[in-house]
Amino acid sequence: MFAFLGTARKALKRGVILSGALALAACQPLAQVGGAITGGGAGPTIDTSAPVPVALLVPKSSSGAAPVGKSLEDAARLAIADLTSVKIDLRVYDTAGSTEQAAAQAQKAVADGAQIILGPLFADAANAAGVAVAEANVNILSFSNNTSIAGGNVFVLGPTFENSANRIMEFAKRQGKSKVVIAHPNNIEGQFGRNAVQQAAVRHGMEVASVNGFEFSQPGVVAVVPQIKAAMSSTGADTLMLTSNSAGALPLLAQMLPEAGVSPSSVQYTGLGRWDVPAQTRELPGLQNGWFTMPDQAQIQNFEARYTQAYGTAPHQLAGLAYDGIAAIGALVEAGNRKALTAGALTQGAGFQGVGGAFRMRPNGTNERALSVAMVRDKQVVIIDPAPVKFAGPGF
Repeated sequence: MFAFLGTARKALKRGVILSGALALAACQPLAQVGGAITGGGAGPTIDTSAPVPVALLVPKSSSGAAPVGKSLEDAARLAIADLTSVKIDLRVYDTAGSTEQAAAQAQKAVADGAQIILGPLFADAANAAGVAVAEANVNILSFSNNTSIAGGNVFVLGPTFENSANRIMEFAKRQGKSKVVIAHPNNIEGQFGRNAVQQAAVRHGMEVASVNGFEFSQPGVVAVVPQIKAAMSSTGADTLMLTSNSAGALPLLAQMLPEAGVSPSSVQYTGLGRWDVPAQTRELPGLQNGWFTMPDQAQIQNFEARYTQAYGTAPHQLAGLAYDGIAAIGALVEAGNRKALTAGALTQGAGFQGVGGAFRMRPNGTNERALSVAMVRDKQVVIIDPAPVKFAGPGF
């Protein structure tokens, strides 16, 4: 426990976020694509009886992200092998982790005949690629989770704060909760999380009683603890939302808040991040009986086992996004619709089955994923509201 908290303190002192998915994907966009391109995302008309040219943009030669790129490519090929009546002509292009090269490779892919683009990995690269091919009537299914780049011809496949926030706030309301206090770091990640929770709370009839931002440092966390306690007491809030994850401020907050008197027995702790990894997270006092979201683990474990059997190594945590992209494309093409790769088809309400369960893309370029609500009980993770197996209605 002490080593775990010590590591967190070091991370806070450096002022960096170490979480895998967000550090890779949530970069500042160059110029927001969403809604800026008239007619963007319409998509081509295709011949569903012929192999469908799909471009995969990954950082094959990037010094830091090449292993992620390899895992994404392998997962895409695994998904193609699983298709029974659809032929995918996968063409791989190296972005080298560069925004400029991502844009150039997207243009080359379209010139080579690509009907849809899967990737890139980083948000700024996906944004640039979307701008580069917007006039070519080609959609992009990026691996980013940065919703600020979503829209027009760019869709984000990565798990989003909006998705988790909506699931938690909807569940909290059903459990009789009514007021939430938000605690978030004053950085890009924290701002995204704060905004997502505020919007989700309004959507589901939860009152945002107080918003408490803090500097992403050990002194910043120490200073905000009494503020959060005061906010909980003065507003009568019954729910506390911590937007930080285990690689950020979560360990310190979950240790110090109970010590300051914000007891999990009287306050419902909730979070946007995964509280099951690393395993030490489950031991934190403030997270006992707390709620967080997670995808269907049985399905993910099945994918991981099949990937490991095929390639002799475990997949990167983001690899499933490539599998999901191919699975969605395959399902649409298999239906025989010549407009299978248009925005209208990609955003069909029924969605698709992916690595972690049901998911669907939304007309605004974001995504919705079926998530379970989990609780930390006696330092173990227990699913208290399973993920739906399919979608009903228009969603959030």
